[in-house]
Amino acid sequence: MPLWYHRAMWRILSSSKCLSRHDAVIIRQTTARGVAALGPSRTCSRHYATRLERKPPSRMVLSDRVASPRRTDRDSPRRPRNRLDGPFASMNRVVANVDRREKTAGVSAPSGLKYGEKGGKGKKERKGFKALKMQRALATISYGKRSSIKSQMQEIESFDQFDLLPIMKEAIANGVLEGMVNIKPTPVQRLAIPALLGQQIGPRARKAAKPGKEREEFLLAAETGSGKTLAYLAPTINALKAAEAEDETVIAYNKRLEEEKARRGDEPVSKWIDEFEPHPNTARPRVVVLVPTAELVEQVTHVAKAISHVAKIKARSISAKHQMPKIRYNLYSPLGIDLLVATPYLLGAIANSDPNILSRVSHLVIDEADSLLDRNFAPETTSIVDRAMPSLKQLILCSATIPRHLDNYLFDRFPDMQRITTPNLHAIPRRVQMGVIDVSQDPYRNNKNLACADAIYSIGKDVARHEGASPGEVDVKRILVFVNERETTTEVAEYLRSKGIDAVALNRDTPEQRQSAMLALFTSNEPIRTSPTEDTASAAALPRGRRSLPNTKVLVATDLASRGIDTVAVRHVVLYDVPHTTIDFIHRIGRAGRMGRRGRAIVLVGKDDRRDVVAEVKESMYMGQALI
Repeated sequence: MPLWYHRAMWRILSSSKCLSRHDAVIIRQTTARGVAALGPSRTCSRHYATRLERKPPSRMVLSDRVASPRRTDRDSPRRPRNRLDGPFASMNRVVANVDRREKTAGVSAPSGLKYGEKGGKGKKERKGFKALKMQRALATISYGKRSSIKSQMQEIESFDQFDLLPIMKEAIANGVLEGMVNIKPTPVQRLAIPALLGQQIGPRARKAAKPGKEREEFLLAAETGSGKTLAYLAPTINALKAAEAEDETVIAYNKRLEEEKARRGDEPVSKWIDEFEPHPNTARPRVVVLVPTAELVEQVTHVAKAISHVAKIKARSISAKHQMPKIRYNLYSPLGIDLLVATPYLLGAIANSDPNILSRVSHLVIDEADSLLDRNFAPETTSIVDRAMPSLKQLILCSATIPRHLDNYLFDRFPDMQRITTPNLHAIPRRVQMGVIDVSQDPYRNNKNLACADAIYSIGKDVARHEGASPGEVDVKRILVFVNERETTTEVAEYLRSKGIDAVALNRDTPEQRQSAMLALFTSNEPIRTSPTEDTASAAALPRGRRSLPNTKVLVATDLASRGIDTVAVRHVVLYDVPHTTIDFIHRIGRAGRMGRRGRAIVLVGKDDRRDVVAEVKESMYMGQALI
């Protein structure tokens, strides 16, 4: 047949929907190459299209399945349609495993309709945040799930409703929350404490453990500043005290210790305890809490010691800031150790030389799990988990953000893990207001340093209008400035100091003692006040014509200060650089507005920054929605 004949037949076939068997036979008889040379129609080609290769999720992509466990083959014995198992699943296929829905971005079939049907005036556009979706950094749980969680939380109004020991309730009221009035549990505490205690509150019963499995696994996913530390420390220490009351070895040791104290009279215990027999828990803690940084070690230890003063437990900590004699004493003290707070690197190195140090761990807590199970900490963290697994009764993971890589790891490693999520997970609270400064416009003209100093001066002037608690005094505001690069911290801090602002830089190169001193100023709840006379004196010390702003203190930092640091006194946060992902948005803005307080965040947007992402984050905060 001539070439023009094949081309004409191809146009006819392209305009038709699909060939019937009779037409195909006729064309095979009348054409030399057959219908295969002409190719299938456009509509039928969908069934023979190859499946697009899906990229693996990024480690900075948050999971949208945090609140619902994955359906396994045990739960659903039926295999998905057209799904083959085994290493040769993709070979010799006769049906293409392709989703028949349109792959066009922004278009989806209305709910309740089958594919190919139309509802109303055609197909609806999918609502949501386009820029954040393109980033693939955050996802959310369903709002139906959030509503059910809210109704469950309303049944708890006080710590007295929990099945805690009387001494633990006293430790919370007179230790951790001493001096506070109208004490009520936070959302994560209302959900996590009963679940970890095995207490049933509301119509939903706790999932029964599988036969033959004594270990329980929990994931606490809650927003920043929601009180997760107390949420896992209270039930774990409660279980520690209950087990101690039944441990015959500990009871016998305490009896011999009291007899020795009575025999020695007024002689201090510290002088003769080394000669006495060691405690059964010496270098064998029952509870281990893992955190990523030395600053978080001190913060968690502070809460644990506030409980230990009343509950009478031995809470110790080890970190890179401690000297070797201090670490050796905390672990191998003759008085024993009940609870240990440590970083994975240090505890893993000690466990390599003394494997029995993790032989009696009954409760293991992994705080900031998205960091500790990332590629930087994962080898050390998983090694500690494996060593403690034989004696482990509860494994608790906590985080404010759940990346998809962590979600996939938990589904594969711990498929039966119980997930406890709060309604505001992956959402920036509405009590935090966010403002945006366009640095590319006048008067800044792409000068971010000038825009940052101007924003801090605006905050300082607003503070100066209001007096503090005492007449003649003004409250000093503590402001956090976040940058993306470590080198930028020094540059921004020097510029702010040149403008009369008390600013310091915090990064990995800062000495550890200096880091502790800086963070202590911004994590302390004690108010800082200054008087107008001090303002005048400090302004007079500057060169002529130089302004000063002594009623503010600024800390310029990277993400080192954005993970888990309890900056309750900080009300203002300045994002000098737009964060790379919405995960960083949550952690950085989460330093303000903690524990139900109001806060304010200011974002400096330059000509090279993602304006669409910033606009959608601001819209989601205004609407009270989770970032997706």
